[in-house]
Amino acid sequence: MSTGALLQRVTGRNNVRVSGDPTGRPVVFAHGYGCSQAMWRDVTPAFESAGYRVVTFDLVGAGDSDLTEYDQAKYDSLHGYADDVVDLLRAFDLSDVVFVGHSVSSMIGVLASIAAPELFGALVLVGPSPRYVDDVDYRGGFRREDIDALLEALDANPLGWSEQMAPVIVGNIDRPELADEWKTSFCRTDPEIAKHFARVTFLSDNRRDLELVSVPTLVVQSQDDAIASTDVGRWVQERIPGSEFVALNSTGHTPNLSSPAELSEHILRFLR
Repeated sequence: MSTGALLQRVTGRNNVRVSGDPTGRPVVFAHGYGCSQAMWRDVTPAFESAGYRVVTFDLVGAGDSDLTEYDQAKYDSLHGYADDVVDLLRAFDLSDVVFVGHSVSSMIGVLASIAAPELFGALVLVGPSPRYVDDVDYRGGFRREDIDALLEALDANPLGWSEQMAPVIVGNIDRPELADEWKTSFCRTDPEIAKHFARVTFLSDNRRDLELVSVPTLVVQSQDDAIASTDVGRWVQERIPGSEFVALNSTGHTPNLSSPAELSEHILRFLR
């Protein structure tokens, strides 16, 4: 595929948006499960003002991505999404990339950086979890039966599931508008794709990949995160060589919604 054809395909497939200084260091923001690139709207202005080239996109199946590109076999593991990230960086001729991944996109970024380390300059992992299910000598935060019940509830009633899970995921019960936004975003996702992506996300295991990361990495963790605890964040940081850890004052699993200024400040400080 020619460079121009790849650029056109990736732009449409992932609804890619580019802003900021076209000559600046690229910062690529990747959203989490049930979300879209819109979740970064209060974070990206700080990077545009600081002279970065800002790239946002939708994972295939989310937001305004091209749903005709969804291939269940390809996206049966996070590697399919990581391949898309590598395609995006190559299509836009990006290098020394700062990849900011929220939630499941943290591990997508990890996999992409391992596959094409020459394209990456840094990783920022916001609320990461390499495995959600508890294992021997590892606490992911959920028993397998808990995850099975969560997935069964999603299969049975996606809208009801989003109503129940939104306040758990987002936290900040004193700000119900944040949970409403996450729920609205989730409801825009095709139900069958949402079900499949949930299984891929919550049953993934990327623990062994962490030690293969070769670029500077910042692990960012909120307080009282019901999806990825502080202990998990610390576990991730301890296994990525030379990585740093920062604990936010914010609570919940979506600091890009609840505390965008604090999140931006810590990332920009890391990049200086």
